[in-house]
Amino acid sequence: MSTFLWGTATAAYQIEGATAEDGRGTSIWDTFTHEPGRVRDGHTGDVACDHYHRTAEDIALMSGLGVNAYRFSISWPRVQPGGRTNDKGLGFYDRLVDDLLEAGVKPVPTLFHWDLPQELQDDGGWMNHNLPRRFADYAAVVADRLADRVETWITLNEPFVHMAYGYALGVHAPGQTLLLDALPTAHHQLLAHGLATQALRAAGAREILISNNCTPVWPASDRPEDLAAADAYDTLHNRLFNDPILTGAYPDLSAFGKQAPEDGLDVISTPIDGLGINYYNPTRITAPRQDLFPFDDAGITGYPTTGFGWPVVPDGLHELLTGLKQRYGQRLPPVYVTENGCSQPDTVSPDGTVDDPERIAYLDGHLAALMRARRDGVDVRGYFVWSLLDNFEWAEGYHQRFGLVHVDFATQRRTPKRSYHWLKDYLGHQ
Repeated sequence: MSTFLWGTATAAYQIEGATAEDGRGTSIWDTFTHEPGRVRDGHTGDVACDHYHRTAEDIALMSGLGVNAYRFSISWPRVQPGGRTNDKGLGFYDRLVDDLLEAGVKPVPTLFHWDLPQELQDDGGWMNHNLPRRFADYAAVVADRLADRVETWITLNEPFVHMAYGYALGVHAPGQTLLLDALPTAHHQLLAHGLATQALRAAGAREILISNNCTPVWPASDRPEDLAAADAYDTLHNRLFNDPILTGAYPDLSAFGKQAPEDGLDVISTPIDGLGINYYNPTRITAPRQDLFPFDDAGITGYPTTGFGWPVVPDGLHELLTGLKQRYGQRLPPVYVTENGCSQPDTVSPDGTVDDPERIAYLDGHLAALMRARRDGVDVRGYFVWSLLDNFEWAEGYHQRFGLVHVDFATQRRTPKRSYHWLKDYLGHQ
């Protein structure tokens, strides 16, 4: 397990398609995308990249790239529709694991990447205090089938984003707008992580992570009110999901008029073997212009931007990684950058190539920042590019392309981009 993991990452709903095949149940994203006005241009993940039927082609792309790991997610509604174990759904991932291993690519599954079974949402979703136990049972089912061959597991992907976008602001499934009343979903997701970690460990899992979306937080000025606002945002985005796992205690939530829960911290802080970090950009914060939240996003200018308009700040990755080491010290386990990448409006040229110099510059800068963090003493053991394929990009539908491989969604034709070939050459020199 000491080998550095060079990989790409995907998520089930974003690439698999086959949403009504082989007994798969309905997820909250199936429901959300079929509600008018939820997703740009009415796009859905019904077909996506058709990865369910094209795994051999996609694994060949990984082999050609030269990665030694692949982070994918397992679809909970495919494995447990209606709460019943679906052997056909499990069988898909069983075969995927075998095929990856045969190709020399380490499988790194994520158990939850936002596609909650709809029937569990109907019962309250992550607002329901019973859901963590249901998640642990699901984890045990998957591990019983795969843990003999899968060493490294990720419990949850970006619980902050799922809470904020799915339950507080309503821009992602399940589309609820609870604002600060969504905070219980943080606690329940963290409890689910802890219980699943215990279930995975009992099944023989050797390495267990969680993937948290983290951001360096920059105050807009040295004014005390801006410093306080930045501290509040850092608490909500970063510390709320790292502190309980790594220190066994929640941060002070008084800036939000809330008191942190005290129950279950022994479960939440069950030891993990690594911390997954998803990094895209820093966040610049100012004092609020209204009273809803104790902060406002001030925006960042002066940097190149991605197709999403996100600032491209490679040094932010170095700042984030070294900042985690400074904050948690010996409590910080080995770190894996489990997502990092950029969207660009890529097109196939008449000669059949896809030229994406912005993505090459993005990867080059962020890999340099990662290596500098390693030299500065951060124990980073893996890097996963988001993403292998252009895919269904949540509320943006098919309008944001993050892939190293271009996908024509009408024909499913895959075309490796220049960045794919650049990264292949980079990995060949590692």
